[in-house]
Amino acid sequence: KLMTSVTKLGDAGIFWIILTLIFLIIPKMRKTGVTMAAALIVDLLLCNVLLKNLVARTRPYDVNTTVELLVAKLRDYSFPSGHTAFASVTALYLSGERRIGLIALVISCLIAVSRLYLYVHYPTDVLGGIIFGCLSGWLGYHIVKFAEGKKTVR
Repeated sequence: KLMTSVTKLGDAGIFWIILTLIFLIIPKMRKTGVTMAAALIVDLLLCNVLLKNLVARTRPYDVNTTVELLVAKLRDYSFPSGHTAFASVTALYLSGERRIGLIALVISCLIAVSRLYLYVHYPTDVLGGIIFGCLSGWLGYHIVKFAEGKKTVR
């Protein structure tokens, strides 16, 4: 029950999208919200549009059909996993929100572990999700800085 509840936090990135929207509404957090939104958009394009369809990796439960699933079968491909979580964590950290970023990192790690426990991802899916999520967060941050006229990319 715990793992199925934790994994729902990462479903469709809804937790991270809601957090981003909350930050966009709060005036002193708006810049962080914009950075998170940019990171999530980069992540959507890089991972969901490009990588998942390019790699087209079958999910573990489709390979080993003897496993009894605790969650409904997903309709998309397996690689990469949990990328919105790590895109948000990276955007928060780079935006200077270290305390919130640390809490988000713990939640992200719990989601990643839940995906392995529930047999919906391979370990390399999760590792890929962490790498591409962090890359998306970094790109989102630098896109916002560039748009502000503060060229930080070297």
